[in-house]
Amino acid sequence: MPFRWSPREHLSLGVYILKWVCLATPVAAVIGSACALFLWLLERSTQLRIGTPWLLFLLPVAGAGITLLYSRVGHVSEGGNNLLMDAIHGHEDADSGIIVPRRMAPLILVATVITHLVGGSAGREGTALQMGGSIASTIGRWFRLSRIDMRTLLLAGIAAGFGGVFGTPLTGAVFAMEVLAVGRMNYSALIPCLIAAIIGDWSCGAWGIHHVLYSISSAAAELGGSPLNWLLTAKVAVAAVAFGLVSAMFAEMIHSINHIFKRMIAIPFLRPVVGGLIVIGLVYLLGTRDYLGLGVSSSDPNTVTILSCFSPQGAHVWSWWWKLLFTVVTLGSGFKGGEVTPLFFIGAALGNTLAQLMGAPVDLFAGLGFIAVFAGATNTPLACTLMGIELFGSQYTLYFTIACFLSYLLSGHSGIYLSQRIGTPKLDLAHLPLGDSLRATRELRPGWGTYLTRRRNNLATTSDMNKKSED
Repeated sequence: MPFRWSPREHLSLGVYILKWVCLATPVAAVIGSACALFLWLLERSTQLRIGTPWLLFLLPVAGAGITLLYSRVGHVSEGGNNLLMDAIHGHEDADSGIIVPRRMAPLILVATVITHLVGGSAGREGTALQMGGSIASTIGRWFRLSRIDMRTLLLAGIAAGFGGVFGTPLTGAVFAMEVLAVGRMNYSALIPCLIAAIIGDWSCGAWGIHHVLYSISSAAAELGGSPLNWLLTAKVAVAAVAFGLVSAMFAEMIHSINHIFKRMIAIPFLRPVVGGLIVIGLVYLLGTRDYLGLGVSSSDPNTVTILSCFSPQGAHVWSWWWKLLFTVVTLGSGFKGGEVTPLFFIGAALGNTLAQLMGAPVDLFAGLGFIAVFAGATNTPLACTLMGIELFGSQYTLYFTIACFLSYLLSGHSGIYLSQRIGTPKLDLAHLPLGDSLRATRELRPGWGTYLTRRRNNLATTSDMNKKSED
């Protein structure tokens, strides 16, 4: 076959790259700067909360204020990350009816900082993604971008926000492409997402923002220079099962608690009031404030944090459960913030517990839990594997991959983002048609009430049949 080459095609590709360098760079720089402001405010609010313990008692009042703010000003912004995903899917489906509002960025910034100031257990990724999507959508409308370009810019906004807030640009780029659909990646925005994630991380760092450094060292002795230890691999696989199940439990609990609050409390602003009172009650029940706020680090060596979970005595056996409970009550009742940093805490604490039960390296298993619970809850195993490499180093890549991939599979068709669509089912089931959202899939699954009703009916039918046979 003769050699064939199309200069026009390569010229078009060059123009495409130049276009997105010029478009994604300034957008990502703005988003990265917004992330820097957010992280700075978050640090200050956390320090103020720790230094002013009575702020915790304002949690119910703050929750009511956040709900009233969104009801009066926010409108559709209440949809959060799911609204952002629906907007991207809408552009993909040639339906331009869903717009990411400009007000989403300032609203989520203010609401999340208030949540952390008064002690709500929440994260920061939701805020970064929503700010990124809102800023990207606003600039896209200014330039009157086409539907396809607007979708690409929204994905780039997600990548810039994620890369900026966590300091993991490669993870941010892949996360933006992987999070939209379970089991499917869309490479159409590969270059814009990569550019945006790198610039978002760089611009955030340019403002003097520094991210927490994690390290794994004790596992090196057990590996003994070998890239794979079979006994350790078996322990990682067992732990991954637990990570996947806890991921599913977290997602289902947060959706269920949100549903219960909406069903039992008709007045919206009273829901976070009740949620705030429950959190305060949990604090005094346990006698500790370790599970409030982000929980990344603390100046008090006796406090359970994500960093402390990397040391043998840095967490209690049930620390993961208490952080999970604090978070689902906080977010499920209507407070604002992300789920990912609490997932890091839950995973690291669970990894700490499992490592001590199985006699495995604590810091390695804390790191595995850190990324694997996140992978299961967001259905992004590849992005989370890359996060492990970016945060902890490449020498444990095989273990990161095993933990994230197994956790993703065993979390089932659940997740914290209900607007995720099913690209490729984890298991070939007839009731999981391609393209359905996790929200629709979740509604198809029988709940405990349905299960108990069926069980009761089956028992009644069996009893009737036994009576007839006796007659």
